[in-house]
Formats: sequence, structure tokens, C-alpha cells
Amino acid sequence: MIGRKAAAVIALFAITAGSPWAQDYPNRVIRVVVGPGPDIVARLFAPPMSEVLGQQVVIEPKPGAGGVIAAQTIATAQPDGYNLLQATASYTINTALGTTPYDLRKEFAPVGRMSTSPFILVVHPSVPAKTVQELIALAKSKPGQLNYSSSGIGTPPHLAAELFKAMAGVDIVHVPYREANSGLNAVISGNVQMMFSIASTTQSQIAAGTVRGLGVTTLEPTPLVPNVPSIAQSGLPGFEVLGWNGLVAPAGTPAPVIAKLNAAIRRGLTDQDTRKKMELAGYDVAGANTPEDFAKFIQADTAKWLDVVQKAKISVK
Repeated sequence: MIGRKAAAVIALFAITAGSPWAQDYPNRVIRVVVGPGPDIVARLFAPPMSEVLGQQVVIEPKPGAGGVIAAQTIATAQPDGYNLLQATASYTINTALGTTPYDLRKEFAPVGRMSTSPFILVVHPSVPAKTVQELIALAKSKPGQLNYSSSGIGTPPHLAAELFKAMAGVDIVHVPYREANSGLNAVISGNVQMMFSIASTTQSQIAAGTVRGLGVTTLEPTPLVPNVPSIAQSGLPGFEVLGWNGLVAPAGTPAPVIAKLNAAIRRGLTDQDTRKKMELAGYDVAGANTPEDFAKFIQADTAKWLDVVQKAKISVK
């Protein structure tokens, strides 16, 4: 048995030498393992990717352990282009928290980003704040008296609120729940005053009037959330928190293989049918991006959450 690194070197040599192996890639099914979050993005991208690659792209959910199971499955797989992981913001946040042995910046080769999804800052209708600025003023007038819910310590809604607190200079108390729907229901019932909730599951509640949407976490307003301004344009310039999805491969996957896979993702980014289905599901399709672009994004996202974790002294150990 040869080691993984040796296999990667052999594979790279084969490709750069123009061998039949390189010319034939891919010649069998490609799997995408999904850990935290829904697998709808991977499933919507699978058809256009299959069209480009000429092989079926199958989705394999492996939930649990905050994404560690899925990450381990791919980090230890052969770096041959047939094993991919749907990466999300949970992985960069977990790296910042030190809760996972797998670092997207080291154990994986970025392929490309597929989508983004904003969070929405929502409040219970009884909260006497109609704008982000009014909420900040209210929180400053009542330090430690307003509560926010999340889907748990160290989750994206938690860190989004901690970033908000740091940038706005307010003291709001964290009330963690086991998962996102429970956190949102706590706002709906009035048990807590506010939450950063993912747009795809929150728009219907805003439309029904059970919560009030004050701002989205994209830098600019998004058509995914009509009539709700961005927080960055409502008193906190530069505030941005994105849920995102992209594909990574095991470290050592040859660059020409990564390039083929990135081309397949780009087909999904421009396919009109895929774009429409993504928007209906509450996701923005990412702009065209290279593996190098995605690598820079992962580095920046990790650094951002490291800063938040350190300043807020967040620990889940």
C-alpha cells in the first residue's frame, strides 16, 4: 500500500505527463459528501456538473458531530477527484473555535464556491424598534436587558450576533437553543427579543408578521429578502455575515482535476434553471470564482471568525 502523499504525487505526474488516466478523468461516479446544513445546493448543482463532466454526481449526506464526520470522510479519501466535500461557514467557524481537527485551509483543496445565503436580523413585533439604528439605541439604553437567541454556542447565528454587538457597542445577552428553528420560535413567542436567522427559513415568518425583519447581513440589499435594507447601510458600515456553500477536495488533488471540477461548478453558476431554483430555495448563486479565489475567501472567513471568537472570548470546550 502506498501512502496518500505518494498517491497524490503519482496522480499529479500522470496528469502533467498527459497520460490516458488524465485524459479519461472522470471515468466513474463522483460523490459529494454533505455534513452540516441542507444538501439542496449540492443537489441543484449536480445536474449541470454531471453535464460538463460526463459522469454522475451523487450526493451523500453524512450529518453529525458538527461536520467532523463528513470532513473526515473526505480528508482521508484518495485525492483523485472522485471525492468532494460541500463546505460551509460551519467549517471556518469550527476552525476558529478549535473544535475540529480538520482545517479547510490545510486538509483540503478548494474547488469553487457555489452559493451564499444572507441572515436576517429579526425582532419580536413588541420590540419598539423599526430600524437597526433604533435597535442599537434601544440596546444602549438598556444594557444587558435584551436577549438574542441562536442555534447554539459557536453557530453562525451566535457569531453573527457577537459581531453585531462588537461593531454596535451594545450589551445583549445570548440565549442558545439546540437548533435554528427553536431559536426562531423563541423570538416568535416573545421569549427572546431578537435573532440572526437564515433567510431561507425566515422570510415566511416576516411575511406572516410573526417577526419583524430589520436588516439583512449582505453588504447590499438582496432581492432574496425584498423591502429589507442591509445592516451595513443601516448604521453599521462593513457589517457582513454570509452563509455559504462550496466544494473542496482532499489536499493533494491534482490541479488539472481541480480545474475540471471548477469548470463544472461554473456551469451551474450560469445555468438559468439552476439559478431560478436556487433563488426559490433562498440562496444567491455565487459569482464566478476560481479555486484561488475560493482559497482566499476561506482564509478571510476563517480570520474574520477567529477575531470574533477571540474578542468575545467564546469557548465551546
